[in-house]
Amino acid sequence: MSQKQLKEAFISNLNGTSLLEISAGLSLAPLCLLCRGLLLILYYLHHGKPVSSRKYSLLLDFLVLVSPLLFSCTVLSPIIFFMPVILAAFCAGIFSKIYSQRKREARAPFGQIVKEFQKTYLDPEYIPAVTVFRVYVNVLTSISILAVDFPQYPRRYAKAETYGTGVMDLGVGAFIFGNALVCPEVRQKSYMTQPRFSNLARQMFSVWPLISLGVGRLLSVKSIEYHEHTSEYGVHWNFFFTLAFVRLAASVLLAIFPKHKAWLVALALAVLYQLLLSTTSLKVFILHGSDGRDSRLGFLDANREGLLSLLGYLAIYLASVQVGLWLLQRRASVRGWLEALRGLALAVLVLFVLLQLCQACTEPVSRRVANLPFCTWVLAHCLLLLSLFVLTDLTLVFTKLLVKGSSVPCCWKVVQPPDSSKKHGMGAVPMGREDKLSRLCLISAINKNQLLFFLLANVMTGAVNILIDTIHSKAAFTLCILHLYMFFNCLIMYVLHARNIVLKFW
Repeated sequence: MSQKQLKEAFISNLNGTSLLEISAGLSLAPLCLLCRGLLLILYYLHHGKPVSSRKYSLLLDFLVLVSPLLFSCTVLSPIIFFMPVILAAFCAGIFSKIYSQRKREARAPFGQIVKEFQKTYLDPEYIPAVTVFRVYVNVLTSISILAVDFPQYPRRYAKAETYGTGVMDLGVGAFIFGNALVCPEVRQKSYMTQPRFSNLARQMFSVWPLISLGVGRLLSVKSIEYHEHTSEYGVHWNFFFTLAFVRLAASVLLAIFPKHKAWLVALALAVLYQLLLSTTSLKVFILHGSDGRDSRLGFLDANREGLLSLLGYLAIYLASVQVGLWLLQRRASVRGWLEALRGLALAVLVLFVLLQLCQACTEPVSRRVANLPFCTWVLAHCLLLLSLFVLTDLTLVFTKLLVKGSSVPCCWKVVQPPDSSKKHGMGAVPMGREDKLSRLCLISAINKNQLLFFLLANVMTGAVNILIDTIHSKAAFTLCILHLYMFFNCLIMYVLHARNIVLKFW
């Protein structure tokens, strides 16, 4: 077999992993975020000032936010269920140290601190969990697209061939979910009146970079005979095309139907698509081609997975729009977000129950056809991860109340109550140094150039695969390559952010 055939076989015919293992893995990112925030607060407690060095800030962020994820999906994957316990214990130890060493004037009774915490006002214009979710999906995807070509990356984490729940299968749906949370239909203020099709016109213009990237990837992959998994999207299709066409189709539907009913449109679309899969020969066509022998003749036949799975991804996108609209409902205090967290937890529970029912009544999860169980699974795990990020942010807000003056980049900004601000003729204003510190934050850096980060990761993944025999690499060499790859990508984003450069020209 040629090197190309070996690599294609290496990522083919896989069956995924369990829902429990994916949930355990998802908890690592919020715990890393919590650990980093607690370390910054502890540093402030001991030194009376935040970390001011850019290079130390980058190093801390990379070692705490990125490096543990690299280890957990490679050499530490056999103990993945112990990793959250270890990180949680470490975070508990740091919190205990902060609580015991806080200044005497701040040593109010615990019950009083809890009451003060519930009444704390937060910046209603900024939801850090949404930003962190989108950044971490990008980071985890970037890690996986290269790590999957090394033997240290468990085969069960890679994309399943037909049925199954692999970590990379979830990443595809999570990308759609994250994009929908910040789409124009969500960000548009409810009191603003615009022509119904104005967003559609903007979206048609804004997706041209995705289409260009899709064409560029297609041409480059075919020209250098780069290994590819044909049953993933087809012969000519790729994920950039899926992102572009889902956004366009969603804009059309949201221009026709009220956006606050997006969940109903999503439900109708997903159920109708599943009925077609279950009652017609559509599923057989997707899995085996028009002749039942996996033929790839004609554009539709050649790209049937990518084209027909658009219906499932569109349902995920529309449901995620509804989530984004719900998150942006004005919640001024911690108490309001604690109630929202309960709502998110209930939604996760309901979705997991529905997932079990869907799989029992229809078929297992399949990213390849993007069926109803796949849509339910993606939404359940994305809401779970989002809930954990919200919980992490609230925990950091509570800890910041213990150490007055401390601050954590990309965490909720504590603001003065609106009532006290009216005397001065102004709205709620931020307190602390969060705005200044945001320039020292890797999360903010990646968030500012997310598409560039993802594109750079794809280019470097291709370069590494061309230059290195990844399949036969040893563990130490693999970890070295993956860390250099991620650090180089993060460093570029960090430098661009420090110079306030946004490479977005559309």
